[in-house]
Amino acid sequence: MAASGSANNNVVRVHLIITGRVQGVFYRASTRATAMALGVNGWVRNLPNGSVEAVAEGEADAVEQLAAWCRQGPRGAFVTGMTIKKETPTGEFRSFEVRY
Repeated sequence: MAASGSANNNVVRVHLIITGRVQGVFYRASTRATAMALGVNGWVRNLPNGSVEAVAEGEADAVEQLAAWCRQGPRGAFVTGMTIKKETPTGEFRSFEVRY
């Protein structure tokens, strides 16, 4: 059973590693735009091995929606895998940024 009201303290944090064809397809910029539209804070960056790493923090439903989007990515991406690690929210982020 789901509660009809939303809890203000229902903040979660996840650490994502996305693999596949996820670099050179505007994956980071699209992730940032999606996160901002959902009100999720954190960051995204390319890794040297060709994968993408992201940390996302926000309301549970919004973070879940972002993670679901990351499983598919933007047009041109081909996601072959994604790992999700739940972490303790810190509240350190005020926006969602692309890191280099």
